[in-house]
Amino acid sequence: MLKGPFSLRLLVAPVLFAGLLLFTSALRAADPESATSRPNDDSGYSEIATFARAVELIRQDYVDGQKVSYHDLIYAAMKGMLNSLDPHSQFMDPSDFKDMQDDTRSRFNGLGVEVAIKEGVLTVVTPMEDTPAAKAGIQAGDEILKINGVSTEKMNLQGAVDTLRGEPGQKINLTILRPSTKEIKEYALERKEIKVASVKGGKLLDSALTGPFKVGYVRIVQFNEPTAEDFARVLDDLQKQGMQALVLDLRNNPGGLLNSAVDVLGQFLPPNTRVVSTQGRASSQKHDYSTPVGLKERSRFPLVVLVNEGSASGAEIVAGALKDLRRAVVVGETTFGKGSVQNVMQLPDGSALRFTTAKYYTPSMTVIQGNGVVPNILVPLTPDQDRAVSALRNNDKVEAPESVETVKSKDLQLVRALDALKGVMIYAQQTAPQLNAVKK
Repeated sequence: MLKGPFSLRLLVAPVLFAGLLLFTSALRAADPESATSRPNDDSGYSEIATFARAVELIRQDYVDGQKVSYHDLIYAAMKGMLNSLDPHSQFMDPSDFKDMQDDTRSRFNGLGVEVAIKEGVLTVVTPMEDTPAAKAGIQAGDEILKINGVSTEKMNLQGAVDTLRGEPGQKINLTILRPSTKEIKEYALERKEIKVASVKGGKLLDSALTGPFKVGYVRIVQFNEPTAEDFARVLDDLQKQGMQALVLDLRNNPGGLLNSAVDVLGQFLPPNTRVVSTQGRASSQKHDYSTPVGLKERSRFPLVVLVNEGSASGAEIVAGALKDLRRAVVVGETTFGKGSVQNVMQLPDGSALRFTTAKYYTPSMTVIQGNGVVPNILVPLTPDQDRAVSALRNNDKVEAPESVETVKSKDLQLVRALDALKGVMIYAQQTAPQLNAVKK
């Protein structure tokens, strides 16, 4: 899953790789001391020549001739090069690149689990709702020790994703360590075609939860191409029903497209409001992202955003901006802390490079990477409570009248969010007559 601005730009490759190798070889022949006489030189000529020599030696003498095509060797080298940079950078062959594009369009085959490398360990960012992983009970923060009995200790992120994905109906076994309880569990799962509805819920909560107020509830599961439009339609419907306040649930939202997250923020903030910025080594990576113009103007209803450890990237951008700009109260747990920007650049053969170019900053210039977004109201859940909330969400029972008592007893984060909203609305009702009296 792409977590950052999704930009496709065609890289202009050297005209002929072989020609470049011949050129560097000729250069070294003319100046045999070049590799050692200029230790601080980073022009790349000598290193490319060394690389070319290594490739030719492998092709010439490696025991298995089926493994030494230029295609296989160069692809392997690019994978190693990108993997050496950071856990989020990777080389994608044409098939991997197509899978990534399918992700942004809300469809792929697999288990429905978003993963990342965290402190060197393959870690579950979040299990996506209504997927095999979520239904099996896998939780955000779980560490994947083995996939089909193979240790993940030396597995890079793309290798792990490739192993987790596959044709629908195929079986896969995961060995998982749950840090919160120190339990090691075995899960036998079956891959399925995953179709993710990015906006779910979208109903007024039962009055047994909200009292005399009409409070809307919407979940954004992840930020994809249709998310902003779908979300706007849901808000239109809720406002037609008389919604007075809203709970926006971003728990276990792993992020997605940056532009989609920014467009969602446009539903709550004035046009041209800076909501996130990026800064990198190159000046070209310094950008401010602002809410779009021309969107329907909405009333400034009270807003609470729910987050947890599984809220990452785009979800952190939305929560961080609404918190910093004092447009919402953020309730829940500190978010994942995935705040780096990856650009995706397509290569001429259909493969692509995905590498980190910058970091995200909230409007107050707080770094998200490694820190996450800290809620205004901290409501930690025990592992049992977290499982109960996941079960409610996966079964779409949050809005059902018959589940009100269950929600009250199990989803403490939602209960605290509603308490905060009701407090704001009661205060507004009490101060409105005083303000009117002053105006007169």
